[in-house]
Amino acid sequence: MPVMKEHLPAWLWQWLDVIVPVVQVALILLAAWLLRSLARRVIQRIAAHYALPQELAMGARRVFGFVIYAAALLLVLERIGVSGTVLWTAFTGFATVAAVAFFAAWSVLSNIFCTMLIFITRPFRLHDQIELLDRGAEPGMKGRVIDINLIYTTLQEHADGNGSDDEGHGSAATTLQIPNSLFFQRTVRRWRYSPRAVTEVDEPTL
Repeated sequence: MPVMKEHLPAWLWQWLDVIVPVVQVALILLAAWLLRSLARRVIQRIAAHYALPQELAMGARRVFGFVIYAAALLLVLERIGVSGTVLWTAFTGFATVAAVAFFAAWSVLSNIFCTMLIFITRPFRLHDQIELLDRGAEPGMKGRVIDINLIYTTLQEHADGNGSDDEGHGSAATTLQIPNSLFFQRTVRRWRYSPRAVTEVDEPTL
C-alpha cells in the first residue's frame, strides 16, 4: 500500500481505508448474487431434466440461497473488521442455543403431530376404553378416554386400577394424562364405546 500511495493524490490517502473495504463488500455481494442466480438456473435445469417435483426444486433453491448469503455475510463482516474469533464464537453460541431450543420444542411438536394423526387415523375415540400395553401383552395404563387435546390424552380410571367404567358409589376416580406421542410407541388395546349400551335401560317385563 505505501507504493500505491506514492502515485495517488494526498487527499485520497485518508480515504483508502474506507474505499477499499467498501469495494470489497460490493464485490462480495455481487459474487453472491451471481452465484445464487447460477445455482437457481442449474437446479431448475436439473429439475426439468429429471422431472423432479417443483417443491423439491424450490426447497433446494432456498437452501442454496441461504448458504450462499450466509457465507457472504460472514465475509462482509470479516472485511469490515469483525474478528474471525468473534464470528466463530457467535456462530457456535447461536448454533448451541438453536439446538437446545429445537430439542426442547421437539417433544411438544411431536405430540402435536401425533394429535393430528390420532384425529386422522382414529385409533380410538372419546369414551372408548383403551389400554397401553407396556411390553407385549403385559397390562399397562388403562382407562376411558374423556379428553384429547394437542398434547395429552386424558384417561379416567378408578382407584382399584382396573379402569372400569362402572360409576360405583364410594369409588374415587382418577385421571391419567398421557402424551399423544406415546400411543405410536406402544400397543393400544381398545374397547369401542357404545352409546346404546350406556343409555339403553331394560324395561321390566310384566
